[in-house]
Amino acid sequence: MSFLKTRSKKDIDQYCSYLRAIGAFSNLYSSSDKPFIQYRVAENAFCKAFDAKNLARADVAYDAVISGFGIGIKTFILSGNSKIEKVAEFNSLSIELRNLKGLELANRLSDYRNERISFADRAYGIDKRIYHIVGRDKGVIKIFEVGYDLIDKASIEIISENKSSLKFKDLNNEYNFNFSKSVLMKRFVVPEDCIEIDVEIIDEPIEALLDLTSKKVELLTDNLRVSNLTLLEDEELIPGKDYVILPLYSPNAKNKNKEPIVPLKSQLNQWNAGGRDRDPGEVYIAIPKIIHELAPGFLPKSNVVFTLKVPSGEALNAKVCQAGDKALMTNPNNAMADWMLRKVLNLQPRELLTYSKLKNVGYDSVKITKITNAEFLIDFAQLDEYENFLDKAINHV
Repeated sequence: MSFLKTRSKKDIDQYCSYLRAIGAFSNLYSSSDKPFIQYRVAENAFCKAFDAKNLARADVAYDAVISGFGIGIKTFILSGNSKIEKVAEFNSLSIELRNLKGLELANRLSDYRNERISFADRAYGIDKRIYHIVGRDKGVIKIFEVGYDLIDKASIEIISENKSSLKFKDLNNEYNFNFSKSVLMKRFVVPEDCIEIDVEIIDEPIEALLDLTSKKVELLTDNLRVSNLTLLEDEELIPGKDYVILPLYSPNAKNKNKEPIVPLKSQLNQWNAGGRDRDPGEVYIAIPKIIHELAPGFLPKSNVVFTLKVPSGEALNAKVCQAGDKALMTNPNNAMADWMLRKVLNLQPRELLTYSKLKNVGYDSVKITKITNAEFLIDFAQLDEYENFLDKAINHV
């Protein structure tokens, strides 16, 4: 499956123009004869050229999504016809993985890797996936695509194992797991039919930028205009003002490592509470009291309906409710369960959500980002991100 083959020659030429122009300014950052392109800039250039949705802030398996394609965008220096690069981190699972070896470890890594990919597929409505590579070599940028494959457990073979790493392969790819960093790496092979872009690196890029700003002219690099491309990263979102993180578990239970970490009869398992017959879609996301203290007025007042957009684009009607404004719910109530529990987490009706399930997919919280006072985005946040958010928000107050 190729993404580039679905694009017009005009869009691809424009994309190549962006990369050639960005690479021309490499001497701002490096003295190497290999073009320098920062990974966020590569993602921005791709999304601008192909009008893709940028997932840089989403902390999911993909960097961009467009027309059902999940795109993993990577940029790295080439040396020869292949390169080993990081594709996943398992820091939160390092204690568990540390006790495994050989085929057992390879199988467990495969389970976690495959579930995270499948999780993103369900969350963003993805049915095709590809790695898009911006490889940098001497005076040239090479663009190519390779498969974004699930690991085929049935065909796993161990290549080698030592104190620092485990190397294994399946039918499609070769992998290397680094024990100390809990990082899974994959070998990317450059195909013969890659797109090559010649890049002329500007000797004095600062002078060129001064010329741009002081004389208000456009720099032409090989007749390619770069004035409309933003080269800098977006400014950081402010915790508590632009976004909050809400846990899908009990922070107190998690802190004490006391099961059940996800409450069995409240929050996303509210349907399991006693007292009366309950619909399996009766759920809510808890809003801890400290969120209201650190981000007063971030969410609308109690029972005021607002729009909550999920990653795949659907819009839910939501509101803050219950005593102490402790719950985020949707209307109808089962809309939250249908999206989060059924579609994304792949749970059956009346199947309990456990913290083990959240660990398997690598996400245990949600990020709520404010667009306007009446419109918000919701997306999943990685393990421990709620605790990290509290630290950032407290320091920002």
